[in-house]
Amino acid sequence: MENANTIDTAADSTELKADVPSASAIPTAELEQLTTDIISAIKTVYDPEIPCDIYELGLIYKVDIEDDRSINIDMTLTAPGCPVAGEMPGWVENAVASVAGVGPVNVDMVFDPPWTPDRMSDEAKVALNWY
Repeated sequence: MENANTIDTAADSTELKADVPSASAIPTAELEQLTTDIISAIKTVYDPEIPCDIYELGLIYKVDIEDDRSINIDMTLTAPGCPVAGEMPGWVENAVASVAGVGPVNVDMVFDPPWTPDRMSDEAKVALNWY
């Protein structure tokens, strides 16, 4: 089984980082660049009803970068009945697939745990006047 390098997607994380197994086949500098580029790509996807990107909203639960550079993403929605539920995973897949150096991208929609506003970053809370 291949190693997975998981991007820390905590909304209050002050820096982008990856949990790198010691036996990762991807050199550290390349993994750091992929991490930065993948998160930047995800930040281009916005919930059409909320003026904030989905990464800052805390809708991305997990991003795994496999040793073969395939990407597996777990994401959610602010509400299961979101009108773009069928489309948003495709938006995320297309955005991440455009990053140089990534392999196939798989996006899974998950609803456990349910999304709450606590997952939003401070940037999202400011943008939405939640303070």
